[in-house]
Amino acid sequence: MKTLHLSIFAFIFAFIFTNIIFSQTYITNTTIADVENQKMIPNQTVVITNNLITDIQSSKKIKIPKNALVIDGTDKYLMPGMTDAHIHFFQNGGLYARPDVIDLRKYMPYQDEIQLGKDDMVHKLKMYLKNGITNLIDVGATYHYLKQRVDFRNNDSLPSIFITGPLATTYEPKVYENLKEDEPFNLVKTVEDGIKMVQNQLPLKPDFIKIWYIVGADGLSVEESARKNLPIVKAIIEEAHKNNLKVAVHATQRITAQLAVENGCDFLVHSVNDEILKPDFVQLMKKNKTVLCPTLIVRDGYVKTFGQNINPSNYELLKADPYQLGSLLDLKHLPDTLLIDNYKKRGNSKESIASLKTADSISMANLKILSNAGVIIATGTDAGNIGTMHASSYLTELQMMKKSGMGNWQILTASTLNGAKVLDKQNEFGTIAKGKKANLLLLEANPIDKLENVTKINRVINNGIVFNPNELLKDTPEDLAQRQLNAYNFRNIDAFLEPYAEDVEVYNYPNELRVKGKDNMRKVYSEMFEKTPNLHCELVERIVQGNIVIDKERVQFGNRILEAVAMYHIENGKIKKVYFIH
Repeated sequence: MKTLHLSIFAFIFAFIFTNIIFSQTYITNTTIADVENQKMIPNQTVVITNNLITDIQSSKKIKIPKNALVIDGTDKYLMPGMTDAHIHFFQNGGLYARPDVIDLRKYMPYQDEIQLGKDDMVHKLKMYLKNGITNLIDVGATYHYLKQRVDFRNNDSLPSIFITGPLATTYEPKVYENLKEDEPFNLVKTVEDGIKMVQNQLPLKPDFIKIWYIVGADGLSVEESARKNLPIVKAIIEEAHKNNLKVAVHATQRITAQLAVENGCDFLVHSVNDEILKPDFVQLMKKNKTVLCPTLIVRDGYVKTFGQNINPSNYELLKADPYQLGSLLDLKHLPDTLLIDNYKKRGNSKESIASLKTADSISMANLKILSNAGVIIATGTDAGNIGTMHASSYLTELQMMKKSGMGNWQILTASTLNGAKVLDKQNEFGTIAKGKKANLLLLEANPIDKLENVTKINRVINNGIVFNPNELLKDTPEDLAQRQLNAYNFRNIDAFLEPYAEDVEVYNYPNELRVKGKDNMRKVYSEMFEKTPNLHCELVERIVQGNIVIDKERVQFGNRILEAVAMYHIENGKIKKVYFIH
């Protein structure tokens, strides 16, 4: 009997050992994007064992065992998972994210905004993974997020997170003072303060240290202020390096960037936007192997939001957090008209537009200079800032990098291998090679032919686990209602119709059929979007009951205001019926 028990145990152990410990996935007949050598390798089979790539061979040479999971990669392209090397979890991307820039706390208490960021973390992380971003670098967080990141480890349905604590700065906006664990800044006025700031973060094991090198707030010129604060910056860098931590520095002027790099900065998290870089600075960056994250789109998000000139793409309307994206239009109906009008005038002023255009042109020219010289460029969005959405803004950043003159291979490398290089993780991920993490994207089309093809994701492989991106994060009924509301306000007919079923029915309550079918909806609403001035729908109140969403709305048509109730009935992930009560 004892022998029988041992035999059964051995059988069970062997089954578990074979099927779980050594579970294997084969991605067959695919074309691999070799970002290191910048070439496509066709007809390859990639073997994944647990969470690692364990073999790569020509599909003709490899034998597939019977119990393996097989993914057919025929006519598909396999690339490394992408890294967003510049995000902020403590900011949500909507209108209320930065009370130091526009103070709307009487409409959205900042504590509520902070709590939303905490509560929404899993949803936010799944958005990133759904969009093919398997690694995130938060370059300015809080003690709360340093602690909370432990909750997201060892979860294969979430990206890997690398994070710093609060930003070391000699200038702190008053709205962030005394927030304790939610404070995103550490005010450092002396060398001793800077050293202590690093030491205070050490017990929480940050992945790196960040300096917010802000100059001019002390009334001095840019260079005078930069040199005055340099001893503090230098002390922080030296203390971090002493503890084997890299240092990221926010520096947007040439002088602050140069001083930071000369004194050991590892990672510049923005472009220099005040002057064209000279060869000596370029060589300094290259010699020191300093990584640059250009963040080209973030400033545009602020200016267009305040000027009420936002025009998101179809991709953004469908992929962004619909509530944060929708909040950007709140300026059209918030009652503080004096404040809002001042921001709108400023956003649309000749000076503001010219300043944005100049900064953008300098940033893009410098990016081309640095990338052509072989400086390490890592893709990052600065997501979380007003108008820069988490996850969905990544494509816009790639398109701006393309506009600067970078080639598709350069951009793909910046988004994968170079993202890993930020924290010396290139031996762990960033390319498709034996022994590296199986963080991969299987694409329907070649990203080198067209950059936008990085969004045509067939499968996401994260830590060796295969996900259908459409199953990772499904739209709720409320999401569908909000997406169509956003598209309505942006007058985007294609994005507006996307959440609706093909045979949708629109009624005047209770049973007067107004429109049937998407084609007829397209005719009716296209004409409305084209011909109606000042069209804007304000959501006053929302009730969600199962698959029914009931919105109380205040709709502006030209000079008329209409109070209405809309009831959306959702079936099979689409809006099937709508009832309007006027």
